[in-house]
Amino acid sequence: MTRRPAVTPREVALDVLRAVSTDDAYANLLLPTRLRRARLHGQEAAFTTELTYGTLRRRGYYDLVIAAAAGRDLAAIDPVALDVLRLGAHQLLGMATAAHAAVSETVGLTKWMGAARATGFVNAVLRTISQADESTWTTRLLDGVTDPVERLALEFAHPGWVVRAVRDALHREGRAHELQQVLAANNAAPRVMLVALPGLADPEALGEVSLFAPTAVPSAAGDPAGHPLVAQGRARVQDEGSQLAALALSRCRPIVEGERWLDLCAGPGGKAALLAAEAKLGGATLVANEIVPARSRLVRSALHAVDRAVEVRTSDGREFGEREPAAFDRILIDAPCTGLGALRRRPEARWRKTEGDVGPLVQLQTELLRSALAALAPGGVLAYVTCSPHVAETTGVVDAVLTERQGEVVPLDAREVLRRVARTEIDLAELDNGAAQLWPHRHGTDAMFVQLLTRR
Repeated sequence: MTRRPAVTPREVALDVLRAVSTDDAYANLLLPTRLRRARLHGQEAAFTTELTYGTLRRRGYYDLVIAAAAGRDLAAIDPVALDVLRLGAHQLLGMATAAHAAVSETVGLTKWMGAARATGFVNAVLRTISQADESTWTTRLLDGVTDPVERLALEFAHPGWVVRAVRDALHREGRAHELQQVLAANNAAPRVMLVALPGLADPEALGEVSLFAPTAVPSAAGDPAGHPLVAQGRARVQDEGSQLAALALSRCRPIVEGERWLDLCAGPGGKAALLAAEAKLGGATLVANEIVPARSRLVRSALHAVDRAVEVRTSDGREFGEREPAAFDRILIDAPCTGLGALRRRPEARWRKTEGDVGPLVQLQTELLRSALAALAPGGVLAYVTCSPHVAETTGVVDAVLTERQGEVVPLDAREVLRRVARTEIDLAELDNGAAQLWPHRHGTDAMFVQLLTRR
């Protein structure tokens, strides 16, 4: 079918939802491109963003509502019609959209997508949904659900295993009572943050600096790509938690000229760009490694405006320790993980991963940490970082490797380093081995975990 370009907010939102459903696309990467292509700005762009991200964040909840309203299993609903219904459900229950507009405009999307036969069905289901508000639907869905975790999972639109993982991470800190705050924060749109790359951009030239990271500045309204410093590569979009994680490594101690640094899992290049800027100012050199060729190209692009001399490699990080033993003074492992710490910014992520993904990821993380420790020079510093608070991926991995390398590998106090780096006082819970855990509800950042280690 020949399709005309997507130009209306609902068409752009559906276009992104279909790409996520069929191609495993990442909405936070795809939507900005679609907005520019459709020339949507201001209120239209804001409406499209909320419609897209809100639908994806609460997809599991809306699926339960749709199944109840339709009186049939989701598997029996045409995939295109299901995505259209999800968009309509979010407008009716999650946005202040007038019911008649939400129904009529959304029903029209079925014809645009070539699913005209589903028009009557979509219209009937949306009208049924519109007959009750979100609170009433939630009460209906919770009827008979007695497990506390499953109730929270439904109310806050998280898979049950994610709720349990967050609960366990908070329990580790003695703050299990903050569980609902975290779940609510995961459903709130985060403020876009910029990083002013040291030596290339003055944070104050971007705006009012943030609370914690001295390089972080909240982005003004509109597309941050339009800012001259961002266009020049001197500043980038980057969550403040990611900035703090990189700065924990680069500023844990004074840089000695001639140091060699390694970013073991550098793609797509955000932390590598910040480390490269810090290294260049201090007279150090950086090697940025990434196993996936496409992501290596993203790393090269990210580093182009910072330091063209940075060596970018495409190789398996698990082999670095054997190839270059004791060769690097500072190493960052931004380990592949479940991404449970970035659910605000990656709205579809909570539905993409499963509990079964944790075990293989923990194995990979452990192998990467072993390799990096072998590549770390005696007296050097390693930062093990995950964008996840999951206990198995964080303290679990670190504890296992410390037990293996007892007496040789020593933990450093990441909390003390972050408190020294931060512009203002930062509330970090006491964790074993001096690890630091950031949280969206407490710090306004992604839930980044940071562990610093050194070799005797």
